[in-house]
Amino acid sequence: MSALNDAFSRLPATPRMPALFVGHGNPMNAIEDNAYSRAWRALGDSLPAPAAILCVSAHWMTRGATLAHVGARPKTIHDFGGFPAELYAQQYPAPGAPDVATAAIELVRSSHLEPDTEWGLDHGAWSVLIRMFPKADVPVFQLSLDLSKSPAALFELARELAPLREKGVLVIGSGNLVHNLRALAPGAPVYDWAQQFDDKLTQLIENRDFAGVAQAGSSGGVARLSHPTPEHFLPVLFPLGVAAPSDEIRFFNTSFDMASISMRSFVLS
Repeated sequence: MSALNDAFSRLPATPRMPALFVGHGNPMNAIEDNAYSRAWRALGDSLPAPAAILCVSAHWMTRGATLAHVGARPKTIHDFGGFPAELYAQQYPAPGAPDVATAAIELVRSSHLEPDTEWGLDHGAWSVLIRMFPKADVPVFQLSLDLSKSPAALFELARELAPLREKGVLVIGSGNLVHNLRALAPGAPVYDWAQQFDDKLTQLIENRDFAGVAQAGSSGGVARLSHPTPEHFLPVLFPLGVAAPSDEIRFFNTSFDMASISMRSFVLS
């Protein structure tokens, strides 16, 4: 067997793991008891135990390279400002997954993935995982979003990671289907444009038109209002990319927060 496939072949085979998209929203969801955090906890309790977690978060952006974190002890990154001290005190000391990260690097042939030892777990990852897997005992690694790639190219990259699901790896995309911080309006009803884009993506996902989802992010109009910048949209392409034809789709946390943040999430299993 060639060295190229060694890391993947050494991972034990398992029943196919689910894949998730999680609308992570406000970092305070990590410490507040609310409908979103309770749904994350319930989901974690219902999932089969992963051997490892691959998380693609809106908050690790690169340009010109896709990085996979191969560190054994990823640090907890508090990449936000202006929040209570309690939030900055949170730590998520999950082990890394260097063997799985190396397998991911080897699997992707359409693009060159590079190993990284500097990142860790940003709040797009740990604020969700601290609720889903509070014991922090499941190995986790992140993959960066290369913003120089088109959504279609990222979707194709994600498709090459699908075999990891057969090795006990839970693939999570963490972003938001609608994310416009400039339009936040606490207590206000959802904007029409935000609801339209959320509805459009929901229909595309229900119809299993995953390539159409990739195209929708750069379609202008309500898409531009829903995502002034692309990083919270792009993580949805990863669970869709690893989807199997037999997967069922279940939505949860389908409401909006502060009028312009869609918390809609889904499970593929």
